[in-house]
Amino acid sequence: MDSPQLLSSRRVFDGRVFNVRIDELRYEDGAQHRVDVVEHGPSFAIVALTAPDEIVLVRQYRHAAGRALWEVPAGSAEPNEDPVEGALRELREETGYRAGSIRPIGSTWMTPGFCDEIMHFFCAEALVSGEPQFDEDERIEIGTFSSEAAWRLVADGVADAKTLLALFWLQGTRGKIGTDFGR
Repeated sequence: MDSPQLLSSRRVFDGRVFNVRIDELRYEDGAQHRVDVVEHGPSFAIVALTAPDEIVLVRQYRHAAGRALWEVPAGSAEPNEDPVEGALRELREETGYRAGSIRPIGSTWMTPGFCDEIMHFFCAEALVSGEPQFDEDERIEIGTFSSEAAWRLVADGVADAKTLLALFWLQGTRGKIGTDFGR
């Protein structure tokens, strides 16, 4: 399948966390369509393990969901930030933990129907505790959970999609998937 031709693109919103643009596209069959795109940029999610079956989660109020959710530590990349360095920074800022080892799990497009965010997942182990360095707008509770307890959070509807993906990874192909971010 060929990519459609970009006829025009204009930014309609500049925000603190994301921007929005409107693209006009022409497809192979000549049809033209408007596509709204949320520009978010890359992000990181960290499967932080304090023990083989114990995962670190953070609880934050998420206004769009109208509730506090338990999530794997995560955050947005700084401009031109190396994914490994960004993941280590986010882990340290949100939890205080420093990782003795970190490795890539893989990357996924979070909502490619309307958003350009790609999330890079990492597994961090050999954790050393420290003081978190929350951003000014962050109110975070830090907890450690067995896989079973974390799955209960998903079943109770108080976890997000990236945490669900992390738990599936822990349950299934753990250690068999990796990604080279040097592309």
